[in-house]
Amino acid sequence: MTAVDLHQLKQQIGDWAQELGFQQLAVSDLDLSEHENHLKRWLEQGFHGTMSWMENHLEKRCHPELLQPGTVRVITARMDYRPEQIPLIPEDGDNSALISCYAHGRDYHKTIRARLTQLAKTINAHTPHEYRAFVDSAPVLERALAEKSGLGWIGKNTMLINKDAGSWFFLGELFTNLPLPTDADEGKVDNQNHCGTCTACLDECPTGAIVAPNQVDARKCISYLTIEYDGSIPIELRPLIGNRIFGCDDCQVACPWNKFSAATRAKDFTARDYVKQKSLAELFLWTEEEFLKQTEGSPIRRTGYRNWLRNIAVALGNAENNDINQQALLQRKDHSDELIREHTRWALETIQAINT
Repeated sequence: MTAVDLHQLKQQIGDWAQELGFQQLAVSDLDLSEHENHLKRWLEQGFHGTMSWMENHLEKRCHPELLQPGTVRVITARMDYRPEQIPLIPEDGDNSALISCYAHGRDYHKTIRARLTQLAKTINAHTPHEYRAFVDSAPVLERALAEKSGLGWIGKNTMLINKDAGSWFFLGELFTNLPLPTDADEGKVDNQNHCGTCTACLDECPTGAIVAPNQVDARKCISYLTIEYDGSIPIELRPLIGNRIFGCDDCQVACPWNKFSAATRAKDFTARDYVKQKSLAELFLWTEEEFLKQTEGSPIRRTGYRNWLRNIAVALGNAENNDINQQALLQRKDHSDELIREHTRWALETIQAINT
């Protein structure tokens, strides 16, 4: 294909992406050497905690052409997921369950992968190409690729921030062998860091997990502790978790750039009833069957029933000392699982100590 044909094709791909519900699309080359050095330093400091998969396939993570042979370009697309109202920083003693906004609705992996695959097939019908779609499902440095493409900059909280859209969006990638013009080639890239002297995300992080600009120690991060981590949550961090039972949005809520964010237009990301209406005590008493039924097709399934109860026990320990919460905890205090039993008893001791 000629350069003109490829330029026109790229424009068409952008139009097709918008028809599929993506808000923006950009194209980058594969050079991630700058980000590779940053990742290696982060791993050397042990900031990845128990996420050993971050170390695995490091070369493939930093060199897309090794992950998908023949790849010469990465097409990155973004899709908004913010709810109608930007949430507030939670208050102490809240009896409601707080779930990260990205997990309010359907599992984003499924929604975005399906649409990326449809985009790839549409391209294929026009111009045959070899491709592979990724949505946070393989060793891909998606924020680095997105920054390189010009979709934004990686902020001090390590989120990708777009000056026109904030950071409440998902990313997905198509690796392709089509030599499309990159946004850098076309002079469209604005990935300059616009955080300036702002430290709102560092200041608001409940556990101090953002230990320095662009440096998150996952071992302190509530999202890591409530989603990725399978062990006993450190006692000193439990009071700081508040009522967050799956993930944490505080650094995004605090970010001034999110005043430019838009509510999602994707029905898949509409909040389920239990996200909006259920108390901690109600969710804590779900059976495993209820958990599996209610979270079918949801990202929450990832944490598993065991960690779900662990997380809620911690939140109940930070909630009000009332009869409903105490009775819920008492029903689990002799649970057969030591992890659940230990967190439940901690919660009981904590809330009972409030009135002593």
